[in-house]
Amino acid sequence: MATVGRDIASVELTEREHWEDGPPLSVFKEMRRGCPIHWTESFEEFPEEAGFWSVTTAEDVHTVSRDWKTYSSEAGGVVAAAAGFPIELARAMFIGMDPPKHDRLKALFQAGFTPKRIADHEGAIREIATGVLDRIKGRERCDLVTDVAQPVVSRVIGSFMGIPEEDDAIWARLMNSTLGAADPDLNPAGFEGAVEKDVPEIFERCRKLIAARQERPTDDLTTVLVQAEVYGEKLEEHEIVMGFFLLVAAGNDSTKATYCSGMRALMEDPEQMQLLLDDPALIPDAVEEALRMFPAFAHFRRTATCDAELHGQKIKQGDKVVMWYVSSNRDETRYEDPDRFDLRRKAEHQAFGAGGRHFCLGTALARLELKVLFEETLARYPRIALAGSPAHAESLFLNQLKTLPVRLAP
Repeated sequence: MATVGRDIASVELTEREHWEDGPPLSVFKEMRRGCPIHWTESFEEFPEEAGFWSVTTAEDVHTVSRDWKTYSSEAGGVVAAAAGFPIELARAMFIGMDPPKHDRLKALFQAGFTPKRIADHEGAIREIATGVLDRIKGRERCDLVTDVAQPVVSRVIGSFMGIPEEDDAIWARLMNSTLGAADPDLNPAGFEGAVEKDVPEIFERCRKLIAARQERPTDDLTTVLVQAEVYGEKLEEHEIVMGFFLLVAAGNDSTKATYCSGMRALMEDPEQMQLLLDDPALIPDAVEEALRMFPAFAHFRRTATCDAELHGQKIKQGDKVVMWYVSSNRDETRYEDPDRFDLRRKAEHQAFGAGGRHFCLGTALARLELKVLFEETLARYPRIALAGSPAHAESLFLNQLKTLPVRLAP
């Protein structure tokens, strides 16, 4: 949404008009240039919700991300609108904790997400991807979001968590409707429906899985949660449920979002697509560029624990501080021609966070899934092309397409 004729400092970032077609990249560009630490006074969706500071440059996002003592994840939650995600639930996930508890709980899972452990799963992940692609064999068209990306990511994270395959679609619906509550297509009942209907169903289904693992432990990550001890004590039920939710939600949204937007970028740029088709060894580079341009989550939030100063701007104790990865990953001071998809760029990015304690646990898994999905899709459908207008999820948090219609062959 253009802001010609308006002072960028006066723009209310949460106004719905800015987000109808995805993150307002032009607005963020103006903020980086003229107001890199920007104040938004109110929320259109939540009139009672306090405003927030937007952090838009790569350097400032890096500063906030690494300084957990000044910018807390636990004090106020991890999303801009706390009303959309109750603080009690946020604090039950390690992403919503500060050290030392965060470090102890996250460490329980890190052994299962090492690059070597993830690499050992490549055969199984490729089998999942090829199995899903087999289902669309012979079709002229499909939707890459719903027909390919969603079933692949659901089964991959489901296999890690011990979710039966027949329940994949149910968990995908619950994750999409909860995290995408702002979008009327993903959840017609909105935030209220997510809190009143979807979250209770998540808890109920989780309780059954927890009971099953308590009775019969396995080698899945749900068992890790059930058996976890922090400071010598088992996790409480809501902490197990929200730990489960965090892992399934991240597995559901991250790879799906970046794969689909990356494929769209390739289909819209024949030169880049041809580079990849001529040399599939460049696919890991395409993965990194897709992660830079299309981070799955638009932002994460911190809360100032004391008065501070950032980029010359005074931040007061208790203020919300929101790190916009969709902005920092297109910072002109770090990337040349940042809005252009260039698989030869070899640039670092902040799609998995910007360092510090909360750097993404599933980085190796996401990269491997993306690599496999790009490889298998392009090997089968080198002439894949857009077959309609993609639709973007309307959300301050999720940065993903909800539809991507494609023609599989000429």
